[in-house]
Amino acid sequence: MLALPPARSPALASDPAGRHGTLGTDQPGALLFARFAFPPNSLGLCGPDSGLALPEHVRAGRMDTELRRIAQGFEGAWPYLELIAAENAIADPLDVRVVEAYWLGNEYLGHVAARAHHRDLETRFRDRARPREWRWLEAKADSDARVHHSFHVLEVLPRIGLIRGGLPADMLGVLERCLIRPAEVTGIHDDHLEVAVPPLEMVDGALRLGAPRVERLDRGPAATYGDDLVDGDLVALHWQRVCGRMTTLQAARLRAVTERNIAVANTTI
Repeated sequence: MLALPPARSPALASDPAGRHGTLGTDQPGALLFARFAFPPNSLGLCGPDSGLALPEHVRAGRMDTELRRIAQGFEGAWPYLELIAAENAIADPLDVRVVEAYWLGNEYLGHVAARAHHRDLETRFRDRARPREWRWLEAKADSDARVHHSFHVLEVLPRIGLIRGGLPADMLGVLERCLIRPAEVTGIHDDHLEVAVPPLEMVDGALRLGAPRVERLDRGPAATYGDDLVDGDLVALHWQRVCGRMTTLQAARLRAVTERNIAVANTTI
C-alpha cells in the first residue's frame, strides 16, 4: 500500500486511461488550480468567498474570467505561482506546468533561485514575523527546500500562522491537513470514500510521514468533483478532500518533495 517508486523522469504526467478526475497536465491549469484550492477555500482559510464556484467549474470543465479572478484572490498560493512562473520564464502563473509544480512538484521547482525565493519571503512575510522567527525563515530560502506548497505549510504557517486565523492551537493537526498528501483509495461507498494516507507525525522531536492509515472522507456533491475513481487509485488529499487521481510518477514526486521539505523543516524545529 502506497509503495511508491522514486521520481525518475521529468516528463509531464498524463493519464493513459483517460478517466475523469486525473490531475493530468493535458488540462487547463486554472482547473487544476481549482481542484487544490477549493478545500481550504470552502473552510474560509484562503481565497475570496466563492461558494461552490470552484467545484462547479471543475465538474463542467469551464474556463472563464471568473475562474482566473478567483485564483488571483488566493493571497497565499497566487504569489508562489507568480514566482515559479517568473523563474521559469513562463508568462502565465496558471500555466499547467506551474500549477502542477506548486501543488504536486515537478522539475520547474528546481529553477527557482534562492535570491528570488528570499525576495518573495521578505516582501510578504518579514513584517508579519517576529525578528527571531524571520531569521529562521529567511535562511530557508538558501536551503535544500523547494518552493512547493509543503514549504509554506511547514515553514511559513508555524511562524506566521494561517493566512486567516493566526497560529492554530492544534498545530500538528493543521499542518497534516494542510499538506497535500498521497493516498490510495481503499473503499468507495455512496456517501463516503475510504483512503489509506500517511499521517504527519512528530517522533523524537522530528516530523515525518508515518505508515498509511485508513481515513473516511465525505463524498457528498459539495465535497467532490464527480470523478470516476476506483479502488487502488492514487489520489492527492488536501484538507481531507480528494483533489483528483495521480499517476504513479506524480505521487512519487509529491512524496519526494514533501519529504525533502520535511527534512529541511526538521533542522529548525
